[in-house]
This record gives sequence, structure tokens and C-alpha cells, in this order.
Amino acid sequence: MHDDRNLVEARLKRVLEERIRPAVHPESVPLDVAVWHAPGEPVPVEEGLAATPEPIAPGAAWGTPWGTSWFTVTGTVPAEWAGRTVEALLDLGFDENMPGFQCEGLVYRPDGSPVKGLNPLNQWVRIGSPAEGGERVRLHVEAASNPVILGVPPFRPTHLGDKETAGTAPLYRLGRMDLAVFDETVWQLVMDLEVLGELMAELPADGTRRWELLRAVERALDAVDLQDVNGTAAAARAELTGVLSSPAVPSAHRISAVGHAHIDSAWLWPLRETVRKVARTASNMTALLEDEPDFVFAMSQAQQWAWIKEHRPEVWARVVKAVATGRFVPAGGMWVESDTNMPGSEAMARQFVHGKRFFIDEFGIDNEEVWLPDTFGFAAGLPQIIRAAGSKRLLTQKISWSQTNTFPHHTFLWEGLDGTRIFTHFPPVDTYNCSMSGRELAHAERNFKDKGAARHSLAPTGWGDGGGGTTREMVAKAARVRDLEGSPAVTWETPAAFFAKAEAEYPNPPVWVGELYLELHRATLTSQAKTKQGNRRSESLLREAELWAATAAVRTGAPYPYEQLDRLWKTVLLHQFHDILPGSSIAWVHREARRTYERVAEELNGIIDAAQRALAGDGDRTVVFNGAPHTRHGVPGGAARVVSGVRWTESRDRDGGGFVLENDLLRVEIDARGLVVSAYDLAAGRETVAPGQAANLLQLHPDFPNKWDAWDVDEFYRNTVTDLTEADEVSLDGDGVRVRRSFGSSTVTQVLTLDGGRLDILTEVDWHETEKFLKLAFPLDVRADRYASESQYGHTFRATHTNTSWEAAKFEACNHRFVHVEEPGWGVALVTDSTYGHDVTRTVGDSGTTTTLRVSLLRAPRFPDPETDQGAHRFRHALVPGATIGDAVREGYFVNLPDRPVTGAAAAEVEPLITVDDDAVVVTAVKLADDGSGDVIVRFHESRGGRARATLTPGFPVAEVVATDLLERPTGEGALSVSLRPFELVTLRLRRA
Repeated sequence: MHDDRNLVEARLKRVLEERIRPAVHPESVPLDVAVWHAPGEPVPVEEGLAATPEPIAPGAAWGTPWGTSWFTVTGTVPAEWAGRTVEALLDLGFDENMPGFQCEGLVYRPDGSPVKGLNPLNQWVRIGSPAEGGERVRLHVEAASNPVILGVPPFRPTHLGDKETAGTAPLYRLGRMDLAVFDETVWQLVMDLEVLGELMAELPADGTRRWELLRAVERALDAVDLQDVNGTAAAARAELTGVLSSPAVPSAHRISAVGHAHIDSAWLWPLRETVRKVARTASNMTALLEDEPDFVFAMSQAQQWAWIKEHRPEVWARVVKAVATGRFVPAGGMWVESDTNMPGSEAMARQFVHGKRFFIDEFGIDNEEVWLPDTFGFAAGLPQIIRAAGSKRLLTQKISWSQTNTFPHHTFLWEGLDGTRIFTHFPPVDTYNCSMSGRELAHAERNFKDKGAARHSLAPTGWGDGGGGTTREMVAKAARVRDLEGSPAVTWETPAAFFAKAEAEYPNPPVWVGELYLELHRATLTSQAKTKQGNRRSESLLREAELWAATAAVRTGAPYPYEQLDRLWKTVLLHQFHDILPGSSIAWVHREARRTYERVAEELNGIIDAAQRALAGDGDRTVVFNGAPHTRHGVPGGAARVVSGVRWTESRDRDGGGFVLENDLLRVEIDARGLVVSAYDLAAGRETVAPGQAANLLQLHPDFPNKWDAWDVDEFYRNTVTDLTEADEVSLDGDGVRVRRSFGSSTVTQVLTLDGGRLDILTEVDWHETEKFLKLAFPLDVRADRYASESQYGHTFRATHTNTSWEAAKFEACNHRFVHVEEPGWGVALVTDSTYGHDVTRTVGDSGTTTTLRVSLLRAPRFPDPETDQGAHRFRHALVPGATIGDAVREGYFVNLPDRPVTGAAAAEVEPLITVDDDAVVVTAVKLADDGSGDVIVRFHESRGGRARATLTPGFPVAEVVATDLLERPTGEGALSVSLRPFELVTLRLRRA
């Protein structure tokens, strides 16, 4: 037989596109359309429905950037359509290539009840099958004219990302607005041909099955009368029955399809628009569940569920009903799909506390699965937190985006820094927006790394990022490949059902130890510095607010602000979403975030101030409160004292220019350039700065990645560097040295001071550069093959060398409060108050090994926010020579939780609620129990990576000690004398006597 494969495939493509698809809606009549444009921000539904619209015709321009328009469509079903299925086709001006990234709508009935959402790939609304013609149709569409930020070509700077700069020019032109007959037989034929055509393309050209499909498709096309598609569609379908009923081979890969709509809680749209995106998607999915009995839909992010409940009660009622059927599934158990690199220990824990508690309280559902498809890498502390929250499984997809190394597993055990293991799955379909195409399904089977030992994978199915969810086309395709020769076998299942099967078939999966580092999007550790500072400072303030409010409640009977703290925690957790905290959202999002963090700080400082004043009493003596977990200046952690004594620093001129700062622990030499040329540890008799090098060196790089501007820094940025060594001023400033520099259009002012064995560096930058990367470098006279950086409830080790491609790929990494480098017996810590990104490199010369530690300060990408980081910034860092890992932990807390002096009574001494007799055991939270019982919750962990034995001494009478999980649910009998494994995390409930 002659090879006519290309001929038939080309025929299929054209006939489908030009004849069969158009015949799905063979008859139509126009609807009458009117519109009312809401002024300013979106209005309540009742106001939009009550407004008086003006006529508008298809082709007319509408939609100012970020505006809301209420369309009213009316019409009459023609008499001759009686008994036929009728749909409204409502095209707001969609580009079908951009679901979730442009205009969208939510359709309402006249009574205000929601029908479904509209998006580029979901433009239909089912009217029904009227028994007789003449039925009147009236629908209302709340349409959002969201601008396209990530356009074609992508990554172009735009001011559309903030309504304050976006202008008022209309963005869209109204498309088709019709009533139409829906021919289901033709639609089913489209689905048959799409599935078989896509499957053919993935099968080997020399295989029998491909040719069977080709000949069946050819017969079906022969059966279609192109002048009467609707009258011949059934005959065409009959030609395909045989090949569609041939079952999958027994060894076929098994795919659990989970309906999904990954919705970024903010990204290329503001938070307020996500509220509406979630409502549109949930409306669509509840409607689809009613039509499709096999379909299962999972939605994560408790915050998004809470938005529906608060803002769209009519949609919430449908969601609650659907959840009760078991097919609309709360997934993930987190408040939002947060970044997991930068959130601190307690914040990461509270993501699960608030997320899981919402689903438990609302539905009685306690998720064991963590659903994080799009997060930019995973810190090594996460497995322990997942387990401590009562979960045990993780799903993500993002690691497939890594640019350097291909991850070797799809199903495996992930072992965290404390040894906790979590059953983890990476969907081999390599997308969280699976559309059930033959290409995607075949890729999942070919790509699956665990073939031979396992054969189940998961496919999150539905349009995401901007929402939309699963379509009826995806469900139809899944039905055809449920058991189809040549294809993986697809079944709609819940995440829990998939994981149960995967665990059962793969009892001994491989193990991956340590962080799941994403070899991409590394610049998210630096972009939008003020968002990151707002997060870090909010975390510190939340710790203090809980600590001092609990102490005041126990000591003085002061009321504990349960509801206020709950609300503030949820606000901070929301802003840890993986496009807010990483700095990859539009200008509007970060402008609002800065204002939100200011309000959060004001409220939390108010809570702290009220509690401390209640504790300090009346008087005129200065009482110092220490919110850190370690004793400082004689004040125990969590305590307050009247402090006496003066810390001294001697400052003097330096030979050759510059100044010397010295105390009893440290001598620092700052040369005439304002650079640190010596930091001498007096106790150890050891120099910190590498020979011939200078620390506190600001370095400027060009920063223009190949794409993903706010997200990425590509390794070639290092090829060009400018050392900022010219100083406009180097002078004494009290007990410190002041250094001022200017470069480009920017200025930097630094003040260097000593605090015990620490060199504190306050850096203020007035930043007006574009596409530049600013680093602060410390070349250290330390030979180390690895270094430690703080992560949640512990620290992670990374190599300083680049022996392998895996090590080389980690050229920018995350730390929390410290980075630590050491030789046996002596080390150096660099402590940060609000920065996360850093790099560590090593060089070897005649004078030995230099380990250079650099912290990342600022970037200036132009997409998606063209004004990223422009303006004034303030950073605090501290260099700690001679530091052990324990010193690094302690100084990290001290820099992030400074003393709080309060005027109070002369005899004021506030004892800590809990005292620990081993500094290796760090208390991360002291609070009252969330249930309002008045019990005290204490959370602590081993912080140095070794074994620890400690005794906890409560500062109040205790009736019972109970071990709990993160949600404060009992897990067993607790004890005040504990033996901890490396990095082990413990939560205790102390019932007050």
C-alpha cells in the first residue's frame, strides 16, 4: 500500500477546522446586547444587575484597563428550534490562545444566581431544549477587561500592570453574541476525530495501530458530506466505533486525571481580581460536575475558598453542595500555594495550620496531600512541617522546569533535613494545565522515570494560572482514552485516590535527600525588596505579638487578641503566595503589598506595645524586653529587665587612611575607600578577611536574563562586574564609620558599627538603576567545601565548589537569617535582617583558599513591573567572625528581633513563660492555644544539627503537658525534659493549673 499518511492527516486537519467544527452550531440568531460600565472598582452583583445599560453592537470597543462592564443580552428562541439544544455564544473579544490572561466574565440569571464563567476557551452558556419556540432569554455578564500583560512577544515592559498608570483606552472589541443550535452529534464527532488524530501523531509510523486509526479516520471523512455535515455526522461516527472500542494493552500507563484550575492568588492581576477569577472558575466547575458524573475537580488554597464564602455567597452555596458529593475536593491544606524557600519557620507552619483548619471547620476534611504545582523550589525543612501538620504526601510539577539537570524520579520519598520522609509525586505530563491532548498523554507515558517499578501518574487537568478550569472537551477526551489501545488509560480520581494507588504499587520508592532546588527563577529571592522586607518584619512582629500578648495574659490577665492575630496571620500568609513574596507580580500587587505591610506593622506594634506596657507597669525606668529566644545583655529570652552597663567601642584613625573600630572581642579596619580590610577575632587571634582582599564590597552586575525578567538571573551575569570602590565620604559617625558612594543614578550610604563580636552594617540605597544587580561581597579567609544557610527549623548545607552540574546550578540560593562558613574550630557568619538571595564561591591562590560570600541586595528588572525596586531601601547585615553555627542562630535572632526598651517601674522584671536550659534548643513560638482555652502553646526545635537534651521550665503553674501537632491536636503525652534528634521539631500544650 502506498504511504498516504500525510495526505490523510492534512485532510483531517482542514475538514475539522473548516467544515466539522463550524457545524457544531449550525444555526444562530443575534442577541440584543447592552452594556453598563462600572465606574472605578467592581460593584456588588445587585448593583450591576440594577444598572441601566446602553446598546452596544458586536465589533464595538469596550473595556478600559482593569475596568468592569455589565453586559445584558436578550433574545428569543426561534419557533423552529423547538426541542433542539440551544446555547448562547458570548464572545467578549477573546483570543483563544490566552485562557486566563485577558478578559473574562461571569454569567448571571436575572435573579442574581450565577450560571457559569466565560473565558477564551469556554464561551458557551447552555440555554436548554425548549419544548416550543418563543422562549425569552435574558442573561447578565459581569465582564472584567483585564489587560494582557504577558503578551506576544513576551516580557516587554508595560505600564498596564497598575490601574494608576494603565490609561483608559479600550482593550477589547465585542465578538459574536448569538443564540445558536448545539448539534451534539457533530460535537461528539469532533471529539472522536481530535482524540484519534492526536493519538495517531504519537504512535510509531511503522506500527499497526497507527494505520488502523488512519484508515478509520479516512472512512469517517469519506462518510461526511461536506455540504451536509449535520446530516452525516452520525454515519461518520459509526466508522470510528471499532477503533475507539479497542481496549488499552494491560501494560498501559495509568493516569489519574484530577480536574484543576491553578489560580495564582495574584500575579498579572491584583488580589481583588483573583476573588472574581475564583468565583468564575468555581461556577464553571460546579456546573460541569452536574453534567459529567465521572468528573472530579480539586481546588487548593483555603484563602480562595474563603474569598468565595465571603464575596460570592451564591457561588459558595453551589460549592458546598458539590463538596458533599465528594467530587469537588479541597486540596493541599495550605492557606495559599506559597513560596516555600523564603517563609520563616513559623510562617511555613501556619500556612498548614490555617489552611487545614479551614477545610476541617467548613467540611470536616483533613487533607493528607500537599498540592503545590507551581512553587519555585522546596526548602529542606518542608517534609517535617508537612508531617507535623498531619499530612504525608506532596505533589508538585515545577521541578520539571529546571534548566540544567533532569530530576531522576517522578515518584519518590523526599527526605527533609531532620530525616522526615514524604511520599512525593511529580506528574510526568510536565504541566499543571493538562488539556487531555494526545501529545500530553503520550509525553506522560514516555517521560515517566519509574517505569517497570510503577505505572501510575497524575495529570492536573484544566486551564490555570488565571483560572478557567476543566472544559467539557477535556472531559470528553478523557472518556475516550479511559481504555483505548495505544493510549495511557485515564480515570478521573481524587488526589487521595491517586496517592493510595501509587503508594500501594511502589512500596520502596527511591529517596531524594535535601532541598528540591529549582534550577530556574533564582532571582525571585531578590526582586521587589520591600515586599520581602515586609514579609520578614511581619514574621518577626507576629512572633513578638504572640509572645508578649500571651505573657501579659498569663501574668496580668490581659485579654489575648485571638481574632486580630488570626486575621493578621492570614494577611501575611496570603502575601507569601508564590508570585507575591517572590516579587514576580505586577506593580499594582506590590504597591498594595507595601501598604498592607505598613498596616500590619502598625497593628502588631500596637499589640506588642499594649502587652509590654501592661507587663512593665508605671514608672520612669527603662525596661528592656528581649523577644529573641536567647539571653541578651543579661535579659533571658522572652523576659524583660532593667538593664545597666555600657558596651564600649573605641574608634581611631587608621594608618594609611580610614578608621579602626575595636572592642574587647573584635578589631575592624576600614580603609580610605570605606572597605573592610581586616576583621580580627581577638579571642581566636584570627583574621577574617582574605589576604589582599576587601569586604563590605558593593558589586554591580548587568542583569538582563534571556527571559522571565523578574524571575530569572542567568549565570552569565557574573561575566561582567563593577566593584564600587570609590567613596564620596568616609568619616566617623559616633561610634561607627559612615561611608557614602555614588554610582550611575544611585547613591549608597553605609554605617559600620560594632556590637559585641559583630560588625553591623546598615546600608541605605537610593536606587535608580535599570537592569542591574547589586551585591555585597565578603571574601573570607576560610577554606570550606560546604556552607550552611538557615532554612525552616534548621539549616541546609550547600557546596562551595562546582564538582557536578547539580552543584554548579545552585549559583544563587536562599537563606533566612544567616549564612555560615567554617573550618574545623573556627567559622564566620553573615546575618541578614531582610535579604534572602546569596551566592558563595571559592578561589585558591598562593595565600590559600578564599571563600567569598555575597548577599543580593537589589535588582531592577522591567517586567512585569517596569519600576521594580526604584527608590529608597534600607538593609541591615552583620558579620560575625569566630561564629559557630549556634552563634549564627543566636545572632540571626538578635538582628531580626532587636531589644525593645519600654518605660516602666523600677522593679519591673518580667519572667519568661518558658525557659530552656540548652541554647541549641530554640523556641520559635510561645502563644495561647487557638481554641481559646487559655492553654499555652510552646514550639521548639534543635537548631544546630546535633542531638540535644533540654529541660523546659514553665514560668507558671502547669497541670498537664500534652504533645500536639501544628494544629494543636494531641498526639501523645508530652514532657518538659526532652531528648531531640537533629533539627527535631516539637509542639507542646501546657495546660495551666
